[in-house]
Amino acid sequence: MYIDELRWTNRRGAPVTTLELTPKQKRPKGEVCCDPVAYPDIERAQAERMAVVAKALGDPVRMQLVDVLRRHAGKVCVCELVPLFDLSQPTISHHLRKLRDARIVGSEREGLWAYYYVDPEALEELSAWLS
Repeated sequence: MYIDELRWTNRRGAPVTTLELTPKQKRPKGEVCCDPVAYPDIERAQAERMAVVAKALGDPVRMQLVDVLRRHAGKVCVCELVPLFDLSQPTISHHLRKLRDARIVGSEREGLWAYYYVDPEALEELSAWLS
């Protein structure tokens, strides 16, 4: 093992700082470099479920749709949602489908129209973990 010294000087040539440099040592295979600062309190399956919900909520339009449905606290027809956004009905339906796939909202069909509502339990797990 060897140690190199690096000496810095100011404009007058006087030493300012001396640093000792040691070569990096490779640690044995399987040995950790340091202790973890914290361990996860959440199981992998729960993290995956909440990630699906968080990903679905990661779009501003979807956040607004959930907000409207949550505040309405009942079933809302797609035809009532379209005028609230500067988007076409198929685009609104696409966003609602993503929210349905994440089980954030539910829907019921009545004739030609689909009525959407927020699943009351859908956001509880994420909300509890965030608080």
